[in-house]
Amino acid sequence: MSVTSAKGFKASGITAGLKKSAKPDLALVVNEGPKFESAVVFTSNRSQANPILWSKKAHSETTAKAIILNSGGANCFTGDFGYETARLTAEKVAQELKLNANQVLVCSTGLIGTGDQKFRNTVIDGVSKLAETLSTDGAAAAEAILTTDSRAKESVYADPAGWTVGGMAKGAGMLAPGLATMLVVLTTDADVSKDVLNRSLSEAVRITFNRLDSDGCMSTNDQVTLLSSGKSGLDVTEDTFTRALTQVCLDLSQQLQADAEGASHDITIRVTGATSEKDAEIVGRSVARNNLFKAAIFGNDPNWGRVLAAIGTTTAKFDPYDVDVSFNGVRLCSKGAPDRPVSECDLTPRETLVLIELNVGSSEATILTNDLTHDYVHENSAYSS
Repeated sequence: MSVTSAKGFKASGITAGLKKSAKPDLALVVNEGPKFESAVVFTSNRSQANPILWSKKAHSETTAKAIILNSGGANCFTGDFGYETARLTAEKVAQELKLNANQVLVCSTGLIGTGDQKFRNTVIDGVSKLAETLSTDGAAAAEAILTTDSRAKESVYADPAGWTVGGMAKGAGMLAPGLATMLVVLTTDADVSKDVLNRSLSEAVRITFNRLDSDGCMSTNDQVTLLSSGKSGLDVTEDTFTRALTQVCLDLSQQLQADAEGASHDITIRVTGATSEKDAEIVGRSVARNNLFKAAIFGNDPNWGRVLAAIGTTTAKFDPYDVDVSFNGVRLCSKGAPDRPVSECDLTPRETLVLIELNVGSSEATILTNDLTHDYVHENSAYSS
């Protein structure tokens, strides 16, 4: 169950020496064909790391056949030197795999501002070992991309017809729209066109990774890459492929949510009865980013008043005095007034469902978030890669 579950892919992961912890920190995923198609979604943050700048340029010129990823250093805001590091890394991978440099995408994750000569040498020196240890077991690659994550995130959809979608992800903080502090590599052996890959990936990301809003902070290094080998030889309709891809992306998103830094509750905010999906999403995000609400959940307090206060800051269409709010299946607020006693609601389980019924339409959206804990504050005050 990994990024190499689809036919035609190999991966590797090693300890190159970027991390003080001596944990794995360098990974490589390679598409061995017979076909080579790719699609990529990049962070929407205007402050973008050098690997993003390289990968955007490279992918605009041709299709990606390989992707190298490092943890232990973001190579972000490291100037022209950092961009040159990304380019040299791609060139070294290309040399080992007999590719063109612009067929190699580069991803980095870690502390912003890290990416000196030692970083460059360590990454480039590790490429030969990555190439030598490529295999159909993707577990080592999934481990090598982790930073503050407590565990690897992998997912696979195997269609009975004989084609597969696999993937791996990293991310435990800065989980917000426009992706998150996440790196994701998805693979498939379905025989689908580049246009289908692009549309399917955009749709899947829109309703999965971009609905994960753990702490409202957007990263500089996010990238979701989809590679297709076509090795199953099976044509798959766009709708069928999009559903499978979305399933894998949702699974990975939920794994990211469950491993969010310091979190004690995984909160699903479902907004229904909106006039549009956009309005439902706006309402859900307003609650997901409300620190008072998130702190209340940490304290096992189903404070529905904080939900109403949060959604009142939006431009979405609804009447605040016609809104229903439920926590874990107990409707605590109806028509903007108290309904069931708060004592009937149990928030001690980690899984928390907040249902907001706007009662003005038929559209809905779901946002994934977490509570605000002492551990989150501590981890992010002490974090250094």
